[in-house]
Amino acid sequence: MKLFGKKLTRKKREKTLKQSKTDKGKERKTEGKPKDRKNGKEKKKRGLGFWFLLLVLLGAFGLCAALGLNAYVKGSSEEYILTSSEAAELENIDCILVLGCGVRPDGTPSDMLKDRIERGIELYTLGVAPKLLMSGDHGQVEYDEVNTMKDYAIGEGIPSEDIFMDHAGFSTYESMYRAKEIFQAKKIVIVSQEYHLYRAIYAAHALGLEAYGVSSDYRMYAGQAYRELREILARCKDVFTGLFQPKPTYLGEPIPVSGNGNLTNDK
Repeated sequence: MKLFGKKLTRKKREKTLKQSKTDKGKERKTEGKPKDRKNGKEKKKRGLGFWFLLLVLLGAFGLCAALGLNAYVKGSSEEYILTSSEAAELENIDCILVLGCGVRPDGTPSDMLKDRIERGIELYTLGVAPKLLMSGDHGQVEYDEVNTMKDYAIGEGIPSEDIFMDHAGFSTYESMYRAKEIFQAKKIVIVSQEYHLYRAIYAAHALGLEAYGVSSDYRMYAGQAYRELREILARCKDVFTGLFQPKPTYLGEPIPVSGNGNLTNDK
């Protein structure tokens, strides 16, 4: 009986010892969980803080770069923006390049486009150049900036043969590229609103044209604040476009602007 009793006591001790170890392990796990969670949250916060700071720094760098490029384009073009009378003193201008913009659904020019055409007609009348080059978007049958521009000028008494149309002037850069390569111009006066002239003149110079600009700001235009902001990005883009000089959407056979503008008629 004593021997049996000793064996029973030994088993109880072993069981008690195992239970004690299990309870201590549970206590350690219970004590460690809140601390581990706290450390994990702190690491996560530090990680989010790092990425947020990185985004802020990248955003600040991008903003400074954009503003710097914008200032560079404006600064390099500003002295080439002239008044009508100053433009009339220039010599050997090949053409007056009028840049297209919005046409209304009824086919009439928007206020901005009308003012550009009017300024182009004024410069032609002053004898700035013997030819007008209307450059704009005519990529679709139902949307036609250049014929709208030419028809308006003809209605104001400008001979059709003195008005060329660039049907593939889909962007400011492409208008400059095609003025040089297709229409064989070397020295031009560009007509557009002032906010747009900085970039147009910059693109022309980047392509090797001798270019000047005359503003057509006859009035205030709705949505101008948005255009000014968008133009900052456009100027940045055309810095790189001028650097790499990609080919325009369409090229083709040369049509010297010194010839007959009726060669560009499509009606």
